[in-house]
Amino acid sequence: MIKKTENIIVGISIGDLNGIGAEVILKTFEDDRMLELCTPVIFANVKMISFLRTNFDSTASLHGIDKLEQILPGKINVLNLWRESFDLEYGKLDNTVGEYAIKSFTAATKALKEGLVDVLVTAPINKYNIQSETFNFPGHTEYLNQELEGNALMLMVSNKLKVGLLTDHVPVNEVSKHLTEKLIRTKVMVLNETLIQDFSIVKPKIAILGLNPHCGDNGVIGKEDDELLKPTINNLFNEGFMVFGPYAADSFFGNNSYEKFDAVLACYHDQGLIPFKTLSFGDGVNFTAGLEKIRTSPDHGTAFEIAGKNSAKHNSFKEAVYLAIDTYKSRIEHKIITQKPLKIKEKQL
Repeated sequence: MIKKTENIIVGISIGDLNGIGAEVILKTFEDDRMLELCTPVIFANVKMISFLRTNFDSTASLHGIDKLEQILPGKINVLNLWRESFDLEYGKLDNTVGEYAIKSFTAATKALKEGLVDVLVTAPINKYNIQSETFNFPGHTEYLNQELEGNALMLMVSNKLKVGLLTDHVPVNEVSKHLTEKLIRTKVMVLNETLIQDFSIVKPKIAILGLNPHCGDNGVIGKEDDELLKPTINNLFNEGFMVFGPYAADSFFGNNSYEKFDAVLACYHDQGLIPFKTLSFGDGVNFTAGLEKIRTSPDHGTAFEIAGKNSAKHNSFKEAVYLAIDTYKSRIEHKIITQKPLKIKEKQL
């Protein structure tokens, strides 16, 4: 049976409190209709969120709880993850604030892992001030890949396109070292499965961008495209995957070639995210595909430059909530559809 939408529990990590995370969360759930779609629980402190609500003139009604068993549907639940207070200064890089951002995120991930929340939506963090002896990850995706089952794939999603990454937060001068046949095969298979399972695309068509300018121009500007990408893509195609490429990245989006495919795989972070954000910024979602649990986030960062000014747009965060809910339901439906008919009949008897 598919769970009622209003009972789908959306765990929310608060992100960097000196950024715009709390603002876009509150703006998203000011609309009471959102509470008809899900039950949110923010991992933070109700007094602090109440202070921020006043600062942003928010009408959101908060319900403080001390344990997840106290979650109430129809309410914006705030789990009191800590009791102590600390100073906030909008737009400032603060290590203490970074510590609480990770405290929220790791607690929310634990709840997701244990099934106490159904999906996770993460507000933006600053990748510098979250680093510590106990948390040494470039970002959310890498930590989730360690904690949850599966192979994480960073997938940017909008109504216009879907862009996945072969490598995530890797320095540009190290990208070629990370690209291997095994990595490409794994990412293609993960993307193919998520397009089927999470987006109900029966036979996905996937494009892969070349690493070098003009895909290396037959080896003049690099050999990786000819020696690694092309053979791997051909092998995958012969195995039944609708994967094509490599395509020259400089013209692929400008000439609308992406419209012919269900998703695109870029070799590295900026190769994929620059065109994605150019075409979809503010309405896109960062979806961690390939894991047993569902996590989404907005397509923007902490936006320190506008933090505290009550001017942040919450479209992307709201879309992240929508996608998390839709994916949760899609996975249940996919599981039902792909069950063996004999087993379904046995259960009905």
